[in-house]
Amino acid sequence: MLELRRISKSFPGVLALNQVSFTILPGEIHALCGENGAGKSTLLNILTGNFQPTAGTLLICGQEVRIDGPAHATSLGIAIVYQQLSLSENLTVAENILANRQPRNRLGLIDYGALFAQAQTLLDQLKLTDLRPNSRVTDLSPGQKQMVEIAKALSQNPMILLLDEPTASLTERETQTLFALIKQLRSAGKAIVYISHRLTEITALADRISVLKDGQYQGTFSATDVTIDRLVRLMVGRELSIDPTDSAATDEVLLTVHELTGDQFRNISFNLHRGEILGLAGLVGAGRTEIARAIFGIDSHTAGYVALNGLAADIRHPADAVKLGIGYLPEERKTLGLFAEQSVATNIVAVKPPTNGLWFSARRMVKVAEQYRQTLDIRTPSVQERADRLSGGNQQKTLLARWLLTNPDVLIVDEPTHGIDIGAKAEIYALLRQLAEQGKAILLISSDLPELLGLSDRILVVREGELLAELTRAEATEERILNAATT
Repeated sequence: MLELRRISKSFPGVLALNQVSFTILPGEIHALCGENGAGKSTLLNILTGNFQPTAGTLLICGQEVRIDGPAHATSLGIAIVYQQLSLSENLTVAENILANRQPRNRLGLIDYGALFAQAQTLLDQLKLTDLRPNSRVTDLSPGQKQMVEIAKALSQNPMILLLDEPTASLTERETQTLFALIKQLRSAGKAIVYISHRLTEITALADRISVLKDGQYQGTFSATDVTIDRLVRLMVGRELSIDPTDSAATDEVLLTVHELTGDQFRNISFNLHRGEILGLAGLVGAGRTEIARAIFGIDSHTAGYVALNGLAADIRHPADAVKLGIGYLPEERKTLGLFAEQSVATNIVAVKPPTNGLWFSARRMVKVAEQYRQTLDIRTPSVQERADRLSGGNQQKTLLARWLLTNPDVLIVDEPTHGIDIGAKAEIYALLRQLAEQGKAILLISSDLPELLGLSDRILVVREGELLAELTRAEATEERILNAATT
């Protein structure tokens, strides 16, 4: 159905793709693996007409094509679901699904009855029973928004569906719904190109897997014949694992949370010690992020208190938390962390701008940013590069650099490896351990159980806004965490 022949793409100073060739078959789920920066996004942009290849040929159903833009890609039967959603939050589900294709009455006005009916028919076909055509997108959960994005793509009845990290924001139940939908499309003869950093997910779902490394094609493999270890070696060129290390935790308590209560959590109490990585586990929506936001002063709390070094802290705003030595890496880096259109340097110094006496110093900003670029190995042509042009892992390291510049005693990291590749994950893990060894106290929120088990000295489990279990490193297993989180 789709064939790539020796596709290359160059940007100034960068060869993003180098003679990549492989095929996508009808009725196939074809996974595409690689680290951030391997060329996956560039390839998707070529398939959707956002970029033109520097060299090489594309064929659809055996016919050579030049895709001139997204509208042309749609006319050729190609649809894409991007990792970063393209929905209009103030419009309804139906208005988003049928954007620019709304049914109209004799006067040329939108026929909302027909619009909602068409959208409902599609949602029923896709078995997306949790969605209502007249619901506003702004009121939906992240997972529901992702499903609307998928429905929007499928409403075009594409031959080829491109999915970029489709499960990154989904709950387990929503993920299973999506998998059933993808298998339904495969049975209908559609070709699905599936990108994900979750290798267990890929090997369970895909028929074949193609691997890119540094813009070069490493091969295509049957999912039944390739192991996760081999995929990792092909992607990064080395073995990667999260081996537990000796704890750097001390007896000194840096952060105390006492009976903290807010809208979505209640009576939360724990201590966080110097040099400790304290894991916070629980299902999506259990209240983990809300607890972190209250500690950092983003959200208010109705009872309880936070103390630092034994002294009650009056934190009513993030600026108060920063002054007291607390840093916070949010779950959604692109919407809540990065200034996407600003430079890497501007993002790094956003909380603590360098001055030359009384005035801001652009020269010192570049110097400071360059130091962190080298220390954290932030892969960018220049610290003046826009942040949104970096890979996910390098964006995350940019945000970590921002907080390291403030030298916090306590660092809260919420889903620190969300949506980044396995190589960048290993670098983030090493950095968090290094910070703990330096005496920082780290509160780690993660939905990745192997990540929690590999990094944490202790793990707290939150269920429906309550703290229900505390497990030492020796006691913690995936089964015990899931038991506490679900029963």
